[in-house]
Amino acid sequence: MLTNRTYVLDDEVDFLHNYYERLVVQEVYDQSERVQQGDRDFLADVACVALNRLPPRYIRHDVDMTFFMSPQDMVEIERKVEQAVTDALNYVESRERGENPKLPAVEVSLISTRADKPIKTASKNAGDETKPTKAAPKAKASKKKS
Repeated sequence: MLTNRTYVLDDEVDFLHNYYERLVVQEVYDQSERVQQGDRDFLADVACVALNRLPPRYIRHDVDMTFFMSPQDMVEIERKVEQAVTDALNYVESRERGENPKLPAVEVSLISTRADKPIKTASKNAGDETKPTKAAPKAKASKKKS
């Protein structure tokens, strides 16, 4: 540990989770016969790659996320999870064959969990961090002395 702080947690820490975890695991299962046959290591590899391609959404209860989403938001999330899992399956299988695959760039929607916030989007490449850009400073107007 980086600190000497003592943490007191129950054995079960399921009071907090990433909203996408369950969706991704189910999608990997749905798409992969290998996972359906019980390959848990493959499931974990694919799920990790897929989850790293989606924005984290930590919540206590799934209803916390779904309550504020429109049906269109739900469809968009489902589409993004499906695509992230498809890309992750291809990536992990290619790595197993000894290839050096690259994951395609993904557009990440940052779905708002509050009705009054707009939806933000950003382009993200696998492993790249999106950094905010600073606006150029405004030129100061010169004052004339009379």
